[in-house]
Amino acid sequence: MTLTQLTALFASAGCRKLYAKPLSENDNSKNQVYFAGSVEALNIFPSHQILAVNTKQGPSFKAQLNFGWLLESGEVAPVIGAQLILYSQYPEVRFSGFLQGCKKAPSGLMRARLQGRVLFLGVTDDRRVIGFVVAGDSEIASEYSSKRLQPNVGVFAELSLPHIPSETAARAKLLLELGRISRLGWIDSKQLDSDGLIKPCLAAQCGGFTLEAELGIPKNSVAEPDFLGWEVKQHVVSHFGRPNTGTAITLMTPEPTGGFYHDKGVEAFVRTFGYADKLNRPDRMNFGGIHKVGESHKTTRLTMQLRGYDAGAGKISDANGAIELVSETGEVAAEWAFTGLLAHWSRKHTRAAYVPSKCRKDPIRQYAYGSNIRLAQQTDSLRLLQALASGTVYYDPGIKLENASTAPKVKRRSQFRIASKNITSLYEIVEVVEV
Repeated sequence: MTLTQLTALFASAGCRKLYAKPLSENDNSKNQVYFAGSVEALNIFPSHQILAVNTKQGPSFKAQLNFGWLLESGEVAPVIGAQLILYSQYPEVRFSGFLQGCKKAPSGLMRARLQGRVLFLGVTDDRRVIGFVVAGDSEIASEYSSKRLQPNVGVFAELSLPHIPSETAARAKLLLELGRISRLGWIDSKQLDSDGLIKPCLAAQCGGFTLEAELGIPKNSVAEPDFLGWEVKQHVVSHFGRPNTGTAITLMTPEPTGGFYHDKGVEAFVRTFGYADKLNRPDRMNFGGIHKVGESHKTTRLTMQLRGYDAGAGKISDANGAIELVSETGEVAAEWAFTGLLAHWSRKHTRAAYVPSKCRKDPIRQYAYGSNIRLAQQTDSLRLLQALASGTVYYDPGIKLENASTAPKVKRRSQFRIASKNITSLYEIVEVVEV
């Protein structure tokens, strides 16, 4: 088989991305396969569950993969125990369990201590990971070596697939579309529903929905990147020439996974920790305000904490740790487990485009989008935790309870936000591109 035939085989198996890594002698089933010296591998290969494990060596996280080996027939032989293990004390990520329960796996090559082997890993839209490995003396390995590809996604080199846009092509397409939208000027506020219909949008958050509608992205709450692998976020500015200014940016809106909020429900949470509406709207209670790590909020009296994270070392010290909102009596009002945070951040924020916008409401609500776009890449959950520890990222919910004494109606919005100027703290690379 040639390399061209192999890439076609990956494409036929449904892969949208293809990565390759030459294997060292230590890359085998006994020692595991080294994937990264940081958490970044969790951003590249999708997992369906992350489990926390505390051992004598330190905390680790096991990300379960839907993995299988690609056979020359085009069939994919499933593996039941494949996983990425994040050893947070280093930190580094390794690949293990890739032979478990699979009789058709390339056991000989993956158990060997041989140089020159090349591991290929494809990723599908339905979050499967598909592998193929070749010996160092194979035609494919020789052809791959002759290309002299350099790692451009962590320790992996990306290969192009037939009829599938590469990372470079996806970026170019995104910038082309954002340039087109910027040149449209003022656009009537709208949203693209899941049924494919354009509808008016009248709410304050319609700047994002309008941009997504122009990009052909339906309104949804799926934790996946928006456009060809890029998360697209708009934020309001007063001047298009200063894209790093303006209002705060909402990074994510995950619901708490524990604490009073999770155990007793949102209504009970607002009644216990919330307050009467400050604008005197009748029969309404709210829970809001900026909550930062280590600071007691003057209204809710809750303090946000990072249990299980060592801010000085920049490492997770307890795999079962969490972001917590704690009352003055020590009660956990709400918490977000690190496992869920790892999963959410790695799925949606690997590559993000931050688009400046303006809004006007007369005679109708309209939005315009600037041409200076910030493209942000190479993030991981440890950067997020460090930003939380420093107060750069904060919890700023918008939770309300209407008709509190009659027919209670709850609106939930647990959002983590950051000032636009501080986006650089979350990424290794942030560049401003004029579109």
